[in-house]
Amino acid sequence: MLKVAFKFIKYDRAKSIGIITAVVISIFLIGQQLSLLFFLMGLMGNLVGNAPVGDHELWIIEGQSKNINTVNRLDQRLVQQIGSLKGIDAAYPVVLAPAQATFLDGKTASITLVGAAAPHFVMGPNKEKIAEGAIGSLINPNTVSAEIYSEKSWNTQLSLDKPIEINGKAARISLLTKGAQAFGASLMYTTLENARSLANLSPSDINLIIVKLDPKVDKSAVLADVEQLFPQLRAWDAKKLQQSTVREILITSNMGMSFGTLVLFAMVSGFFIIGLTLYSSALDRIKDYGTLKAIGASNGYVNRLIVVQAFLYALIGYALAMLLLLGFKFGVRNSGLIIDLSLGFSLFLLGITLLISVGGSLFAVRKVNKLEPASVF
Repeated sequence: MLKVAFKFIKYDRAKSIGIITAVVISIFLIGQQLSLLFFLMGLMGNLVGNAPVGDHELWIIEGQSKNINTVNRLDQRLVQQIGSLKGIDAAYPVVLAPAQATFLDGKTASITLVGAAAPHFVMGPNKEKIAEGAIGSLINPNTVSAEIYSEKSWNTQLSLDKPIEINGKAARISLLTKGAQAFGASLMYTTLENARSLANLSPSDINLIIVKLDPKVDKSAVLADVEQLFPQLRAWDAKKLQQSTVREILITSNMGMSFGTLVLFAMVSGFFIIGLTLYSSALDRIKDYGTLKAIGASNGYVNRLIVVQAFLYALIGYALAMLLLLGFKFGVRNSGLIIDLSLGFSLFLLGITLLISVGGSLFAVRKVNKLEPASVF
């Protein structure tokens, strides 16, 4: 049957090219939009994603926020109070402070200083995201990290030991990260003291408390104790806070709706374009299908023949679309846009391709099912 189906595809090359083109365009747009959305979702929660999060720890922020990127200030004294609770081994203060960086060439950039106590650096960055330098170098006065992928958006060159100004104060880049980006802000990691100094904060100002728990205690029990004793605070499992951050940004920015609408339109348009083209192709070859029925082919055989054609269209179109997506992935990689075409995501796109193509073939199947063999003679 594959041989017969392929002959039918070759017979009408114009419509075959149209169907394959529709599959390629639909799947490329769906893959591109979804991969961009997943990349942006990763950036939204990257303050958590860049940190060396352990199983036995809690992140504590003020009670109103569900987004790690927008948290209000807390008092340093809460660190000692929370650290003294039963089941908590240590509590670390963290500062998240907006600032402005100025480079030697006069370029400026809005940044977020991420300050955590040395040598633990509970906010990271993770080792795999360090491109050059050592994290221990951040303990030097007024030293910060910088993200390599920010070079293009900042329109400047970054290097180790490069002098810069932050909020008008002299500073120096001692660590370069790669992939430690964030949504709507450029992160510069440093120590707690450096962050406070460069951001002109009070020594009592913090934004986040990360607590390390005794492995023997129940995390949920400690979480409940913190929220009961400090009703103005909320304790989170780090991964749940990351998920909450992504959800809040998607809802408030309508980004999920925008990307979802584009993907839906790509699916619907592809479905109908492919379906109507296959239907038109079936009409052009109605005599061929009628002849097959007249010489003894069953409705099931003819239906399978049309579906197999759609299956072949899907495979050819999918292969071409994946080649385009790979080209897109490598084309934007140097700009810091990291596209992940994982096996699971690729299989999902294959499923969508088959759904669009095989589902669209049902228009033609329905038409041929009603065909009387004698009507073609």
